[in-house]
Amino acid sequence: MAGLYFEQFEVGQRFEHLVRRTVTETDNLLFSALTMNPAAVHLDAEYCKGTPFKERLVNSIFTLGLLVGLSVYDTTYGTTIGNLGFEDVRFPKPVLIGDTLRATTAVVALRESQSRKDSGIVVFEHRAWNQRNEEVASCRRSALMLKRPAA
Repeated sequence: MAGLYFEQFEVGQRFEHLVRRTVTETDNLLFSALTMNPAAVHLDAEYCKGTPFKERLVNSIFTLGLLVGLSVYDTTYGTTIGNLGFEDVRFPKPVLIGDTLRATTAVVALRESQSRKDSGIVVFEHRAWNQRNEEVASCRRSALMLKRPAA
């Protein structure tokens, strides 16, 4: 498995995720349609010409999902039981169609699960940057992580 077990995380541990992703028009259109978000700021190029950004903005929930997804291979792939919650979700700059995002993760807290002996809770701080090194998203995510199997 590529992911780490609960015992392999340490507070202060940092990950620079190597996988990057360029956001396409199809990503934005499909995600907005699948999530029933018809906001003109995501879908209508003519409308957006009259907005401060002058172009369509990528759906922020797609950006959040991509941010977390970019972290999976290095952190939780095959070792997470599930997400418990997200806090302090922020989008300081918009993501535009054609932007290429990269992500980093820091471990900010760890604790044993009180209800499950096979797992613990890891709090991750994820951050995403575009190709201009502008921070475009951040969040804290609590994940229920498997402990190493008994030998």
